[in-house]
Amino acid sequence: MNNGALVGLIALCIALFIATPYFLTVANLLNIGIQAATVAILAFGMTFVIVTAGIDLSVGSVAALGAMVSAYMFSTAGLPGWLTLLIGLIVGALAGAICGMATAWGKIPSFIATLAMMSIARGLTLVISQGSPIETAPAVNAFGGDIAGFPVPIIMMVIAGLMCWFILERTVLGRSMYAIGGNLEAARLSGLPVKRIQIAVFALSGFFAAWAGMVMAGRLESAQPQAGTGYELDAIAAVVIGGASLSGGQGKATGTLVGAILLAVIRNGLNLLNVSSFWQQIVIGLVIALAVGFDVIRNKTAS
Repeated sequence: MNNGALVGLIALCIALFIATPYFLTVANLLNIGIQAATVAILAFGMTFVIVTAGIDLSVGSVAALGAMVSAYMFSTAGLPGWLTLLIGLIVGALAGAICGMATAWGKIPSFIATLAMMSIARGLTLVISQGSPIETAPAVNAFGGDIAGFPVPIIMMVIAGLMCWFILERTVLGRSMYAIGGNLEAARLSGLPVKRIQIAVFALSGFFAAWAGMVMAGRLESAQPQAGTGYELDAIAAVVIGGASLSGGQGKATGTLVGAILLAVIRNGLNLLNVSSFWQQIVIGLVIALAVGFDVIRNKTAS
């Protein structure tokens, strides 16, 4: 994990604790966790892609599509809630797998393949919904609720983080991701099924995106046609802030979690300090630029 991000998060928390008495309260900390959850789940899926030196611009739209398909199947087709939840997650994984196929078999750069999927998924979401929210199943609503007063989105974030950590650190697939991101040609020559792994990576990203979409829909108890707009940038930022390299071969679940929480803390702190939302966008943009800048410097130093 990028220790700089963790140090920055701690320093920011201390500064906000000094600046406002409302920051270090249980209610506000839980609020930060809820705000971070959706971006973190998206970012965990994004971590797999960035580790393999790819990029996925479709996650925000895929999140909306997965939730919308689930809601449509529940409200219109009358399917059981648990089944609509499963269908939504599968739709996300399939959308990701299509991007992986385009990248692995079609040799289309991941930037272009996922940019196309971003537009397709958003368009399908609008076609299905006709531009209006659709009620979600109780099984989906549970993702945005709470258990004994503790927010379920935070629980979902922890589970997603553990899954990301396990895949990256304890599986052959995870080790293969690092190998492909480090040197794709060397990975291919060593006998790794590079194309299958690339497809699996994007399928995982789509699955996590749909998962995040369920959390967003669950909080509102409805699937929104414009949900997740712009979230792909926050997800990428969280991964890079957490120490991953856009050149591939680097990235950890713990770092991604820190990056997502750091973004949530920045937004929360600026809200508490009554900073205009316009200025908030500028601050977030600067943080992203600095993170990418450090990544470039780190790569140059390593080479």
